This record gives sequence, C-alpha cells and structure tokens, in this order.
Amino acid sequence: MSEDRPKPSPRGWDTVTPYHRGFREFAEAYEAFGFEQIHAGALPFLPPKPGLMLDIGAGSGRDAGWFAAKGWEIVAVEPAAAMRQEAARRHPSSQIRWLDDRLPALAAVHRLGLGFDLAWLSGVWMHIPPEDRPRAMRKLATLLRPGGRLVLTLRHGPAPEDRPMWPVDANEVERLGLDHGLALRVATEHVEDRHGRRDIRWRTVILDLPDDGAGALPLLRGVILRQEKAATYKLALLRCIARIADSSPNIAREAGEHVELPLGLVALYWIRMFKPLVERRLPQRPGEAMGFVTPAFRALAPLAPYDLRPGARFAGDLAAALHRALADAARLIATMPATHLTFADNTPVFPTTPRRPPRATDPIVLGAELLWGYGTTGVPLPVWQALRRMAAWIEPMLLAEWVRLTQAYGARVGRDIPADAVMRALTWLEPLRDTALVRDLVDGRVVRGEAVACVWTGEPLRSRGVEIDHCLPWSAWACNDLWNLLPASRAANQRKSGLIVGAMALADAKPRILAWWEDAYRRADPALRARFTEEAQTTLPLAQDREPTLDELFAALDFRRLRLRQETQLPEWSGAV
Repeated sequence: MSEDRPKPSPRGWDTVTPYHRGFREFAEAYEAFGFEQIHAGALPFLPPKPGLMLDIGAGSGRDAGWFAAKGWEIVAVEPAAAMRQEAARRHPSSQIRWLDDRLPALAAVHRLGLGFDLAWLSGVWMHIPPEDRPRAMRKLATLLRPGGRLVLTLRHGPAPEDRPMWPVDANEVERLGLDHGLALRVATEHVEDRHGRRDIRWRTVILDLPDDGAGALPLLRGVILRQEKAATYKLALLRCIARIADSSPNIAREAGEHVELPLGLVALYWIRMFKPLVERRLPQRPGEAMGFVTPAFRALAPLAPYDLRPGARFAGDLAAALHRALADAARLIATMPATHLTFADNTPVFPTTPRRPPRATDPIVLGAELLWGYGTTGVPLPVWQALRRMAAWIEPMLLAEWVRLTQAYGARVGRDIPADAVMRALTWLEPLRDTALVRDLVDGRVVRGEAVACVWTGEPLRSRGVEIDHCLPWSAWACNDLWNLLPASRAANQRKSGLIVGAMALADAKPRILAWWEDAYRRADPALRARFTEEAQTTLPLAQDREPTLDELFAALDFRRLRLRQETQLPEWSGAV
C-alpha cells in the first residue's frame, strides 16, 4: 500500500481518511492558535524538565514543535500519511521522530522499546471506540516510565458527519487509568472551543504513573496487575503489608536489605480483610474452599473487623478461636501467597518464615510479643518505603484488581456480582470515634477532687466542660490510641477541631501532656499501662525493645505530627489565644 494512502480499517468506520484527505484545511485550523492558547489548562502540570515525549495523533505537529523548542525529544505518531508529511514540513526538527501508528495497538511504538516521560493525546480519545479504550489505556500505561505522565484533551460535543467520534467522559478515563495503575492528577474545567463552535467544549485530564525513585512501584504494579493469580491471596498479602506500612510502621524491624514484620500481624489483618468477604459469600477462589476458613475463623463472627487490631484483648471462647484462626491464617500465608508471589528469578518477594504458634493464653492480648511469635514476613526496603509513601495510589489500584477477580470467579459459577458489593466488603472500616475510657478517667479524677488541666490552656477542668481531644485530628487519622486522647476544654477543642497542632503549641503543652500521661497511664494498673505502651510502640516511631520514656514518646508524637502534616497538607493550629 502506498505511503500516501491511509490503511483501511477492518471495521466499517474509518477515523484516519478524513484527516488524510483534508490535511491542508485541518493543519491550517490547528495552527491558527498557539500551543499555549490551546493548552493553557495543562501548562501548570507539565513536567518541569524536558524528557522523552510521545505525541499520539500529532496532527499538524503544533504541539510536537512546541515541546521540541523546550528541549524535549519527541516521537510523533500520526496515522494520516498526508497530515504526517505536512506536519514534518511545518515543524522540521531533529528532535521530532515521525511514526505511522495508531491506537489502540500502537504496535510500532511498542517495538521501539522506549519508555516515555510524557504521553500526549490532544483531541484523540473521542476517535477510539469505547470497546477499544481499555486496551488503549493499557498500552499507554505500559509505555510510560515510572513517574511518567499521561495528558488527554477530551472533546465534548456532537460529532461531524465525516469523522467518526464517540462520547468521552473524564470519569471513564480516570477509571480506566486506575485499572492500569495510573493515578488521576487533575481534570480541568471545561473550556469553550477556540474556533467558536458553541456546541463544542474541551477538557484536559492528566494521569500519573507514580514513582518512588527505587523501582519499587513498577514491581508492585506488576504484582497487582500482571502476576498470575489463582485466588485473591497475593492481593490480600500485599494489602496486609500496605496496611501495616500505613498504620503500624514502627512494628517493622530492619534486617539488611529487608524489613521484617510479625507474621501474626499479617495474619490478623488477613482475617480482618477476609471476614466481610466470607460472610457475604463473595468468591475468592474459583470454586475451591479457602484453607484458613476453619471453625475457628467462623467462631469470630461476633467481632466487627475493626475489633481485630493490635493491642486488643479477648477472653474465653473468642480468645481460643482467635489464637487458632491466627495460626491457620499464618500457615496459609506462608505456604501459598508468600511462596508463589515471586520475582522473575522465582525468589519470593515477601519471604515468610512461620514458627510454631505461641501457647494459647486466656485472655489473649494482641501485642507485639504474641504477633512476632507466629513468625516473620520480609519486605524489601524499597518496597516498604514505597508502601509507606504511596498508599493512596497503591490501595485503589489493588482494590480495582481485587474487584475484577471476584467478579470473574462469580461469573464462572453463573453469579453476576456487582462491583459495589465487592467494594463494600473490601472497605477498611476504621473504629468508631471512641473516647469513653479516657473520659471516664478524667471524670473519675474530677469527682475525687483531683486536679485535671486542659492540656492546651492549662485551665482546670470541671465535669461539664471536659472534652477529650484527639491530639492528631480524627478527621485526618482515625486513631483512638490512649496517647492521642487528651483532656481539653470545650473552647480549646472547638478551636483546634480538624487542624494539626502547630510545633509551638505542642511544645507549650508538653508539660501538661506529660503530666497527663504519667498520672493516667504510667501510674495506672499494669493492664492499662501495658495498653498505653503497646499502642504507642505500634503507631509511633519508638524503640521496641523497652518501655519508652515519656520524653521519647512526646518526641515520637511530634515526628508523627510532621508526617501527618506532610501527608494531608492540613493547616496548623497555633494554640489557644
């Protein structure tokens, strides 16, 4: 076939021929406005440094020429031969390489073996039929380097009679991106058409392929999206580790190139995750029973998932059942997902060494000693850091794949399982806001005539004016740990509500916070003192081999405050006026 003629489509429609035949008119229209006029909404989100760009549907070359002038190297893809030749004439540059290719396959681009810092689709997505868009997004995602960015300009409005187009939607783009490991960065507001077509509007959607700088995220993305899965177990193991990294990172122990986690805690989160799925009979394997769903597991039915947390205490039949269920889950994790989730050389990503379960006790306390007693799970250091820093990206992608697998297992047995039903079961339920224990401690002291001061103002508290404040705000981090619950006046609590306490305000309150911790917990009965220490050592960056001093605990609180501020960007509270 001649280079000057477009290739016919195997289907009845042809999105390329109109641009081949009308290349002069289209090129004149595209060049009538400059890049910065057309793409004003995208300018703030362009990568700060030039790199390698893929311009798909490059048209007249206007955008490729602009990027080349900024120092970028460009592969410009245009399937309409005459348009491609016209673009090369208008924008001659050694930094632009022109290529005949098209979505959804992009076969020629993939053969190049390149990874791109930026993929650019301006006015292209509406030409891709909806049934081809999942494949197109998958191809685009695999062409991005870690940290790469995908920019799509969407055309909204009726299609002209001579050019096949389909409706587009930013939510669809976001969902397809999520399915393939891309995170939404921004969807701009709609803008009017520069050519004055009143029924046409444009919108830009920008997606990122996150990068941790150490290659860990591509590995995680491969685990989630590419490794073969005979069950949801690999996803469950990764989610358990991600949840520990997010909520209890201080329990990890560094061991060379890995950190080690207590297998008992992995098993605890495993039970917590699978409990709603099992109770709602959502299939997690194709027609096979799950080895950890034993009578002991089913005996935990009276417990809510969020009851299964580090530091929790159980007695009687529940204690015995939980001890056995943890052992069953730990054994299955070690022999199945931890064994079969591997690198390319078949070595385990998360090497797991089970131990003989510790002796059962009544009551059972889910403390570090017990949880370490079930064995260890190793996590490569770069992966651990990525999980700690990028949970907001990893969790949605992981859940999207989990939903897909569950629906597929249901379809095998004739069940049509709604995605929402799976998502509800997978929701990580946080504990209810609970300050009752600390309120009882404060009220008891007030009734006995003992002095209790507002930690923020120093004013003495009376029963009617007492409130229990989450030092690190509940709205940003659902943490009911005893160290985080502090007596405060109603006025101070209301002024601080939803804000992160500032460094100066926290420092000013230090003597009163330390006094409260000392009086309420360090001088309390052994069980309450142990709970206070256990919770602090699980969630704050504290030494694990001894009870921390209160000064050390306060310093750890300040570090956690800094991390929360960085993660949430919430404004700070400067203290009581």
